[in-house]
Amino acid sequence: MFPSGCPRTFLIWSALVACAAISSCGASSEAQPQIPLTSFNEVLYLTDQQNSALRFDNGAVYHAGGVNGLIVVRQNASTYLAFERTCTYQSLDTCARVKISPFVQLVDPCCKSQFSFQGQVSGGPANLPLRRYATALSGNILTITN
Repeated sequence: MFPSGCPRTFLIWSALVACAAISSCGASSEAQPQIPLTSFNEVLYLTDQQNSALRFDNGAVYHAGGVNGLIVVRQNASTYLAFERTCTYQSLDTCARVKISPFVQLVDPCCKSQFSFQGQVSGGPANLPLRRYATALSGNILTITN
């Protein structure tokens, strides 16, 4: 099965290297190496008053979780996106924290980078999208995980 003189571990390692080089095996090809990875499992109740902005498309709220907090955006009644608040441009700066500009976009007031409500760069020096986290909707409960 394996070419002679080519140990199985070398083939597995080669496959991993090739996978990492080709768009991280299906993950976003735009890595955000300076933003630390953190494990979390946050629950957001859509019926809570502090989340009332999520009753409308393109409504957004802040929530705990991630490295510097989360921004949760409603795309439509069944689709919600959750983003890391750490700006992808000079992410180690203490002021690199994205804020909600209601019904317009997400903005880092420090470097002036701008992001759409889909997390994509729409202006400024940032060239990587915001880190996106997994969301799961069950009734009026939104679970956000990494």
